[in-house]
Amino acid sequence: MTPDLPDAPAPIRDAILDWLDRFAATVREVDYRSAYPFWHPRIIAFGTVQALVEGLEPFRDRQWESVWPKTSDFRFRLDVTRVLASPDGRMAVAIAPFTSTGYAPDGTPFDRPGRTTLILVPGAEGWLAVHSHMSLARGVPADSHGNRPVKAR
Repeated sequence: MTPDLPDAPAPIRDAILDWLDRFAATVREVDYRSAYPFWHPRIIAFGTVQALVEGLEPFRDRQWESVWPKTSDFRFRLDVTRVLASPDGRMAVAIAPFTSTGYAPDGTPFDRPGRTTLILVPGAEGWLAVHSHMSLARGVPADSHGNRPVKAR
């Protein structure tokens, strides 16, 4: 018999959904400085625009810089997000679709949906992401040509 998925208990699920919502706000604001506390300093990540990268500054420089100022309206679909957790509550996984707006070279907006998997661990001030994989849905253009200012580095 196949065991059930290790769905997170309500307190962990609620904390992770809150984490996702608060982090998404930093993306919408293009506020890197406010986003740093969400991530482990040695984050290991990859995504649509970046192969494997390790460390918060390379993650910012190679992933965030390529996406956040060029898109808008980023939100996780919390209504369909799944949160799994280890039995001891020392690790959680968020599996979340997201929505955003991309921009064609002429400025025409287009829907830019995707999905993410995050691995998080408890930290002194709340959950910290130690791994991120974000990618666009099939057929969505990888390039977006928005030009929003960075609020804080």
